[in-house]
Amino acid sequence: MSKRTQQSRIAFIIEMIENIEFIVQRHDGIVNALEDIEGKMAILMGLTQMGETLNKLESETIALLEMTETQKGAYDIRNFIVHDYEGVDLYIVEEVIREYLPLIKLKLESKL
Repeated sequence: MSKRTQQSRIAFIIEMIENIEFIVQRHDGIVNALEDIEGKMAILMGLTQMGETLNKLESETIALLEMTETQKGAYDIRNFIVHDYEGVDLYIVEEVIREYLPLIKLKLESKL
């Protein structure tokens, strides 16, 4: 895979994180965003797309970024959202947004 493709995937993941940040800011907080049907749907779609794209990054890129566990976790969340929508635990989604997305964004930005 070309370096450009890897870079465009990284840029896309960062864009998804920034979209989620925007939604949270627009709703004045994570909880408010997740309580709003449009906010919740948009956040879950962003997490799904992010997990799918992270899974497509080359293993060398993931290793370089020290994100092997992050990649697996993001794809697990993607699967959980896609295959068990009724059972999505929004407390876990809140934790992911609050604790993990800023770290993922920071690592990915260092790669661009």
